[in-house]
Amino acid sequence: MKPLNSTIRSSDAAGDLVKRLDAAPGSLVGAEAAWDAFVEQCPEATFFHRIGWRRILEETLGHRTDYLFSERDGQISGVLPLAQVKSLLFGNALISVPFCVYGGVAAQDQQAAASLTEAARALAEERQVDYLELRHRERRNPDWPCKDGLYVTFRKPIDPEPDKNLQAVPRKQRAMVRKGIKNGLQSAIDPDVDRFFPIYADSLHRLGTPVLPRRYFRALQQVFGADCDLVTTTTEAGQPISSVLNFYFRDEVLPYYGGGTEQARALAGFDFLYWEVMRRAAERGYRWFDYGRSKRGTGSFSFKKNWGFEPQPLSYEYHLVRAKQIPEINPLNPKYRLFIAGWKRLPLFVANGLGPWLARRLG
Repeated sequence: MKPLNSTIRSSDAAGDLVKRLDAAPGSLVGAEAAWDAFVEQCPEATFFHRIGWRRILEETLGHRTDYLFSERDGQISGVLPLAQVKSLLFGNALISVPFCVYGGVAAQDQQAAASLTEAARALAEERQVDYLELRHRERRNPDWPCKDGLYVTFRKPIDPEPDKNLQAVPRKQRAMVRKGIKNGLQSAIDPDVDRFFPIYADSLHRLGTPVLPRRYFRALQQVFGADCDLVTTTTEAGQPISSVLNFYFRDEVLPYYGGGTEQARALAGFDFLYWEVMRRAAERGYRWFDYGRSKRGTGSFSFKKNWGFEPQPLSYEYHLVRAKQIPEINPLNPKYRLFIAGWKRLPLFVANGLGPWLARRLG
């Protein structure tokens, strides 16, 4: 029988070890608590480094995970969550972290970071995957191929006072928020995904994008509890028109999965929705608003920039194993344009039936 935390690589003379959580998610209570305690205090760590994602990736999406951590003098010195996403359509990759905008190594020093990076590289070679992908915010491995011109993130501090936050929004975008208020829009925290999922699935269908299964969003609520909520916007008549699932980590709020009906745009439903997330988060003491990842040249990129957020390039770094070049699995790739156009034409019930099978392989 394998030990619960098997050593997969010893480091240099300083004594760092790289280990892997080998037991099923949820069975290593002490080790998982120590992982999250490290993530909570490590400046490089993000919400997507939390141990709960291991359960989501394995039990809900069916992917093999390798949650690596470095250890020095019996204490965790770094973490690297990995999952293997494998499909005939999109290849075989080891990613930190699939379905998440950030990931990669989070360590207390360069020694621990180097040990984890080398362990991940060796694991990718051993598995003979197409590539290893580390989703860092900044360049970490300057000799690795890097995709740093496609994706950006938008992060900005927010004030405890709602009026100050509203005044910080550029004039034209502020007018859209006020339009939503004048239209009588209201917002509420939802206890479940019942209103969110149909809105989100319909929104992705119009974009030509497959949707993850409803059980995935339910699992996010279950696993992350109070650190995951849903804000839904309704008309004066009570009709839901936009909804977003949010994550909370340390002093940050991260609106992550959002969508709206066709009616939402005319009523400023998207603008009001994200304002309400910001307002509610500021009142609860959160001090950073993370708008997440967008691709340059897309509508979501322009929308977030209109709020006064400056784009910050993301550095997705690759160690190529079987692949000859960096993968381009994104809607801007001309290779997928016919697929996207065809997906939009599918009846919604067909897209929602097929979407989860396909989406879980995208990563």
